[in-house]
Amino acid sequence: MLSGWSVVRFLHVVSAMVWVGGQLTISSMLLPVVRKHVEPAMRGWILSAVGRRFGVFTVTVFLPLQVGTGVALAWHKGVTISSLADPGYGRTLGAKLVAFALVMLAAGAHGWAMGSGRQVLARALAIASLVGSLAIVLLATALPTT
Repeated sequence: MLSGWSVVRFLHVVSAMVWVGGQLTISSMLLPVVRKHVEPAMRGWILSAVGRRFGVFTVTVFLPLQVGTGVALAWHKGVTISSLADPGYGRTLGAKLVAFALVMLAAGAHGWAMGSGRQVLARALAIASLVGSLAIVLLATALPTT
């Protein structure tokens, strides 16, 4: 039977799927095709438009949903700031939160680097964001199901 907490967890997982899946789709499917088949003049426009749209999604949907549902789920589990240092659930969740903060910083810095024409830095930050996002998923799957 689905409870209200199941719906909260569902929203948390679905928005994470869209975020990580979006990064993977853009990096592994869209970028290679656009780089290979689109004229350089149009390439920048297309990739900027996709990046802006993903950025708007991140700020308006993903972040509020992840933070809101994440805080609610932690509250429901009785997690406190001090319990984030406890072995098991607390420490794994603490590591996930640190990774999440670092990924959001990398993603924001990626947008700034793209906007200021620092392509090499932007690419490194995009890779860092993707790898960090996968680490968050790994940590989420390692959370004990207490």
